[in-house]
Amino acid sequence: MAINLQIAKNLRDVHFGGNWTWSTLKEHLSDVSWQQATTKVQSFNTIATLVFHINYYVDITIKVLEGKGLTGKDIYSFDHPPINSSSDWEAMLNKLWTDAEKCAALMEKFPDEKLGEVFFEEKYGTYYRNFHGLIEHTHYHLGRS
Repeated sequence: MAINLQIAKNLRDVHFGGNWTWSTLKEHLSDVSWQQATTKVQSFNTIATLVFHINYYVDITIKVLEGKGLTGKDIYSFDHPPINSSSDWEAMLNKLWTDAEKCAALMEKFPDEKLGEVFFEEKYGTYYRNFHGLIEHTHYHLGRS
C-alpha cells in the first residue's frame, strides 16, 4: 500500500474505527449530549473544546492541501463557537466527520514522493510529519484532557 493511502487510512481509523488501539472519536462521542460536551470539570477542557481543538488542525491541513495557505494560529485552536443546543453540538460533530473524510481523501491524492517536502514553511517540518501529527494529536486527546 502506498504511504499516502496508509496515512489516510490511519486518519479515518482514529475518527471512525478500525485502528489497533480500538479507541476512536466516533465511538467515544456517539452518546455524548450537548450538555455533557459543554460541562466543565475542574480545570479540564470540555469535550466540545477538545473536539474543536482536534478538528482545528485537520481544517488547517485541508486548506493547505487545497492551496489556500496556512491560515490558522495555535492561539485560536481552543476558541470554538458556543454550543447552546443539540443542533450546535451536532453541527460541530458533522464538521468533524466531514473534515476527517475530506482530509483523508486529499491525503490519498497527495503524491508519496512529496511527503518529505516542507509543509508550508520549514519550521512546520514535512508533510509526512504533519499528516502523522494529526493522527497522533487525536490519539493524545482521546486519552488526555
